[in-house]
Parts: sequence; C-alpha cells; structure tokens
Amino acid sequence: MPTYSALTTLPGKDSAEALGEALEALEPAPTGVGVFEMEDGSGLWEVGAYFEAPPEEIALSLLARAHGAEDFAVSELPDIDWVAKVRRELSPVEAGRFFVYGSHDADKVPEDRIALLIEASMAFGTGHHGTTLGCLRAFDRLLDQGRAAGKVVDVGCGTAVLAMAAARVWPGTVWAGDNDPVAVEVARANARANDLEDRVVCVEAPGLEHETLRAEAPFDVVFANILKGPLIALAPSLAEGTASGGVAILSGILTDQADEVSGVYCGLGYSLTHREDIGDWSTLTLTKE
Repeated sequence: MPTYSALTTLPGKDSAEALGEALEALEPAPTGVGVFEMEDGSGLWEVGAYFEAPPEEIALSLLARAHGAEDFAVSELPDIDWVAKVRRELSPVEAGRFFVYGSHDADKVPEDRIALLIEASMAFGTGHHGTTLGCLRAFDRLLDQGRAAGKVVDVGCGTAVLAMAAARVWPGTVWAGDNDPVAVEVARANARANDLEDRVVCVEAPGLEHETLRAEAPFDVVFANILKGPLIALAPSLAEGTASGGVAILSGILTDQADEVSGVYCGLGYSLTHREDIGDWSTLTLTKE
C-alpha cells in the first residue's frame, strides 16, 4: 500500500513548529509530522507530513501561504520495508579501534575491535555520517596519543555512540545528554543493548544545563556533535565545563563553517589541535589551555 509525503521549507523555528501543528489538524490526518532544522547553514527548517491517502493539495497550499512556506512537494512513496532496506545498506563502520554495527551484522565483528551495537532503525548517529565518524576517529587519535582516562560528557548525544565508545575504553561513568526526549530514550536503549546501562547515564538537557551535569563538571573530554548554531550558542558553557587541559571534540559543522566555530572556541581559551574533513563535514579537536 503506497503512502504519501508532503515536504516544504521555511525560515524560523517558531513558524515551522506552528506549521507542523497545523498539519496535524488536516483531514485526512497525517500519520506523522516532522519539523527539522536543515544542516546546510541556510537557517531554513523542513516540515514534512506523511499520509496513508493522497493529501488535499489545495489545503496544503493554503497552509504554506499562511505560514510563509514554500509550496509543498507531494510525492507517492513505494511500499517498502524501510528498516529492512536500511539494514541492507548500512554496512558496519570502522573508525580506528571502534567497530559500529547493527545486529544483522553481528557475525562480522572482528575480535580485535571495540564493538558498538547501534540498530539500523535508530539511524541518527550510526557512524556512517561524516560527523559521527569524524568524532570517533578524533577520539581514537586521543587514545593513540596516550590520553589518560577522565570524565566524559556527550552533548547532543543522539544514539550515545560516542558516550559508549568512551565507556568501552575508560572506567567510570560517562555522561550523555540531549534536549530531545526521544533521543534520550534511544540512547538509554542503546546503552542497555551494549550492557552499558550502568556506565552511560543519559539525561534530558540542552547543553550542560542539567543539575547532574553541572555537578559533575568540569569534564576532561567533551563531545558535541550538533550544529554550528548550537555549538556557538553553547560555547561559553562548554568552555566553563571543560577542565584545564581537557579536550572538546566538535562536529556537525560544514567545512565552510569550521573556521568560524574554531575562532569562537579559541577566543574562549581553546587551541585547535586537529581538524578532519569528511565529505562536506568537519570535526574539530580543541584543547582547553
């Protein structure tokens, strides 16, 4: 049975969320509505809805105009088992000593790698994206350099793959936070699946704004794989929460944004020690002086 998608873009979070709420009131009602900030630095937000029957395009057009959005692009989607498709296409990822895989590839885990299980149905932060891969490689380099174990926090943790990587190699508790409650539940589920539920503590928090994270700061390693805007907005609090001599591993940054982000953090007492570009994305490793 085919389904239908309707997608549009518009500037501003508030306008995008208002349009998303209006879509939920349509008849026929959508089976799901999503509102996401685009990762191209444009400042635009994407609003999408999915329907089991063809949506009323006149109603969509009126909603788009009322909220200052582009006209909706309506498409018919084929009847595909998307999770099965993702499982076929998401091959395991190797990042130095780390091996990220789905349960369908459990027989491929090498004995000499640190295995991290992330299910294909939880596909944000699987290691395939240049940002997550860059962060894992950056952490692998720290370990190769003999970095001593310390306190770790994963800001905007998504699947918590970065927090789990740290928990696999260093003793003690690793902290993970995300402002999306769904992401926090996904992170907790992944920690359980990797037998790390007692080692990786996941909380709902924007940045380090949680009483538990504030109490644990400063941290020796801070992962923040988010986006340019939040990275810059959070820079003062992340700098305050990074220990002297500590390291921040930042990603979610387009290559043409990397210098700006680096400049902000260097102005707060960091020095840039490594940059890696993977496709359109940069990962920065900065040391707090």
